[in-house]
Parts: sequence; C-alpha cells; structure tokens
Amino acid sequence: LMNAAVAQDVEPARITQHCDSVSLCFSKGLGAPAGAVLAGRREFVAEAWRMRKLLGGGMRQAGVLAAAAHVGLEHAEATLRRDHDNARRFAEASPLPPPGIQELNSPLCSVSLAAVETNIVMVSIRGGWPSPAELCEHLRAVGEEELAETGQAVSVLLFPWSAHTVRAVWHRDISARDTELAKNKLEFVARKCQE
Repeated sequence: LMNAAVAQDVEPARITQHCDSVSLCFSKGLGAPAGAVLAGRREFVAEAWRMRKLLGGGMRQAGVLAAAAHVGLEHAEATLRRDHDNARRFAEASPLPPPGIQELNSPLCSVSLAAVETNIVMVSIRGGWPSPAELCEHLRAVGEEELAETGQAVSVLLFPWSAHTVRAVWHRDISARDTELAKNKLEFVARKCQE
C-alpha cells in the first residue's frame, strides 16, 4: 500500500477508499521490527480480533513496536522514494559505470523499465542456462575469481520468481552504494555465464 501510494504520489486513503478491508505491515518497507494493522468494518475487525485471540496471538508491551511503526510511517515517503530510486538505478542505463541491466545488452538478462514502478525489479532470464535459481546462486556466491577481477567480494540475494524471472526488492537497509555493488556483481556474473 505504502509503496503504491508513494509511486503514484497519492495519499494511501485514496487507494484504500475502494477496499472493504486493509492490512498494512510495518516491517516491510517501513522498517519496523514487527507489527501490522488491520482495518475494515467493525464486524470484520471484531471477528479478526476473536480469531487472533483464539489462535493464541497477542502481545504485551506493544508500545515499543508501535513507536517503531510510528517512526516508519513518519518517514515512509522519503524512505520508500529512496528505495524506488535505487531499484530504478539498478534497472536502467547509467551514464557512469557500472551499467544497469538495460545497458548490459546481455543475452542473459533484460528488464522492462516500464514495469519498474516501485522497489521491485523483475529480471527476465533468456535462454536455458542459467536458470533463475542458478543465476540467484551465482549472485549469492562469493569466490576468489570475483575478488581478483573486481577487487570486491559481494553477495547479492535475489529470488527465483518463475521459470524465466528473478525478483529483486529494495528496502531501507539497501543503500545507493549497495545498489552499485549489486550492479557490478550482476555484470560480473553475466559476463562469466557468457564465457
């Protein structure tokens, strides 16, 4: 919800006005250690509350978590906009090295810039090798060859999303520098896979 609101430059209420119920997690893009809220009609919320209690859910001293959620909400726009910018930098062509996915011109992977609207980049994998799972493993692994060639050993965690796609997601703990390192790693892995 918050990523969509920031990407569209609208208040979250403008999106949720069309919903019967809304759940918002504070531990995703907002960066709180835990917590979520549920909103909806009184009967719906009462039933959710009853089910939570029935299943043993509940917390004491929840004020600390509420404070973290409050801070996350106060800084949501700036934090999420930074995440969106980093995701876009990872995907698009860059005037400075390292290149983004679009500029790699790799037969291995590509990205649709039109689809990069928030903090998520879906990378299409072309050909049969490597598979998305194998590409993710290569990006995660760190080796001496990488260190010798690039001067850095970087582990990048992406998720094999489908038979031809991997997913990259940015959050508050991934900086612009981390994004540059991830681009370098992808360039290195793509080159090695082509060899």
